Amino acid sequence: MADKTLVCEDCGKEFIFTEGEQEFYKEKGFENEPKRCPDCRKARKHQRQNRTDR
Repeated sequence: MADKTLVCEDCGKEFIFTEGEQEFYKEKGFENEPKRCPDCRKARKHQRQNRTDR
């Protein structure tokens, strides 16, 4: 397995899906690659947490 360059569906920036991350996804049984870069994933997670804190 080698690192892959993916494009974020939110911001359009390229990001690296590392070999280690791919292995982690495989171990967890995830079949899809990430669609968002780490920054957008973090922002989306923060946004969801704020909605549920009300």
